[in-house]
Amino acid sequence: MKLRLSDTLKRQKVDFVPKNPQRVTMYVCGPTVYNYAHIGNARPVVVFDVLFRLLRHLYGEEAVIYARNITDVDDKINQKAMTEGVDIDVITSKFADIYNADMRALNALEPTIQPRVTQNMNAIVAQIAALIRNGHAYAAEGHVLFDVESYKAYGALSNRSLDDMIAGARVEVAPYKKNPQDFVLWKPSKPGEPKWPSPWGEGRPGWHIECSAMIEANLGLPIDIHGGGHDLIFPHHENEIAQGVCAQHGHSHQEESYARYWMHNGFLTMDAEKMSKSLGNVLLVHDLIKEFPGEVIRLALLSAHYRAPLDWNNDLLVQTRKRLDGLYEALRKAADVPVVETAVPEAVIEALCDDLSTPRVLAELSALASALEKASDTDKPLAKSQLLAAGALVGILQQEAESWFKGGADDDLSAKVEALLEARKTARAEKNWAEADRIRNELTALSVEVMDGPAGATWKLKA
Repeated sequence: MKLRLSDTLKRQKVDFVPKNPQRVTMYVCGPTVYNYAHIGNARPVVVFDVLFRLLRHLYGEEAVIYARNITDVDDKINQKAMTEGVDIDVITSKFADIYNADMRALNALEPTIQPRVTQNMNAIVAQIAALIRNGHAYAAEGHVLFDVESYKAYGALSNRSLDDMIAGARVEVAPYKKNPQDFVLWKPSKPGEPKWPSPWGEGRPGWHIECSAMIEANLGLPIDIHGGGHDLIFPHHENEIAQGVCAQHGHSHQEESYARYWMHNGFLTMDAEKMSKSLGNVLLVHDLIKEFPGEVIRLALLSAHYRAPLDWNNDLLVQTRKRLDGLYEALRKAADVPVVETAVPEAVIEALCDDLSTPRVLAELSALASALEKASDTDKPLAKSQLLAAGALVGILQQEAESWFKGGADDDLSAKVEALLEARKTARAEKNWAEADRIRNELTALSVEVMDGPAGATWKLKA
């Protein structure tokens, strides 16, 4: 089955053909680790985790190499380290660990590699030197800058002319620049900031060079897929292409010699407003996973097509919780049904191969759950296994159904609830309705929802 992806550079949906099917490569821009990740940061993680899972399904787990970097050199990191009086690695190690743990809570698989800027300084310096040799960068007053006018294809990814970018961009005006739009590859460190040796003096890299250097050093060029949020198209990814192509080829304009396919996920808003600290509407993943199961957050992020904007609000989370409850309820009713070996249903694969159409996948999952509940005893093992296989491919239905509904309930609470349910069962058998209602009210006070069914009462903790 052909995988088709929307390519930002080509501006159309195209067939995905890896350079080498035995070594499929993907790079996604990761976090700058000085604080907790917000929910907008989590959208590309979840989107490209689904693509990672799909590529592994299509080409084999060992054939896919997925890199998601960590930026551990940055002005905000330096500021936080100086404020707290510690080395930058104290800050970056702490928040990198928190970030990885938070993303695991959303069922995101670990990337194959997670390169860090501080571990790739030699590669960064080498790529800057290549750009200077090829006539695309120049040294001035301890800085090295990329000469944007030297690369005639600049603006191809963002579909902007150089004149438009100069007119519309907020660029740093500095006496050492040939042109205002030139961007920094290397710069001197300020007093108290970390610094590394280079032929142009001690200092540190600019933002954009880190990704193109780490891609070349860790994955090799060209990579198959480069991903990230829509906000990175310009200037970050535009600058990456310029650096990656010009370091290799001098004056040739072979954009696909750097990355063969470019993918970008859409923006996330909060109740139809842009997330911003000034509005006080920034939601941290670290806080959200204390309120909602990670699978709820994950599925909410997949509820819209990845290229479309997604409005994040409480109703979205509530509806997503209900959707997952329905899927898990079908599995709970089939708890005693054995699982058999089966392939992921073709309709699910077709939806994902159509540019990661996760809304279609969610509809297919609901249909699979309905089919499981209606299946005969003979057909239930296959129906259950297909639902589980489909869920695994998008990173949900990863828990036992009973654990899902009782998630967050410790052993003491579970034992108390079970005892109350048994007492309620006795009261109902004795037609002591007042006592049965009293027990139900006590369960409600414990945030327990009771579901009566033909096989008896089951329960779950309320969201």
